[in-house]
Amino acid sequence: MTKSNPTIQEKIIELDTIVAWFDSDDFTLEAALDKFKEAEALAAEIEHDLSVLKNDITVIKQKFDSEN
Repeated sequence: MTKSNPTIQEKIIELDTIVAWFDSDDFTLEAALDKFKEAEALAAEIEHDLSVLKNDITVIKQKFDSEN
């Protein structure tokens, strides 16, 4: 996938990296709020992507069930 449209897995990896930053030696209180906001926005994107994926699966399952 391109950087402009990362996969859910890529977003989760990025979120893990941000979360790990909080336990790293690079942590600074001054940057913590920005990192938190970045993580919060990324988590919301992941949640949205998973919701869309769940809806797609439901539609496919309904199609499959109606064909049988």
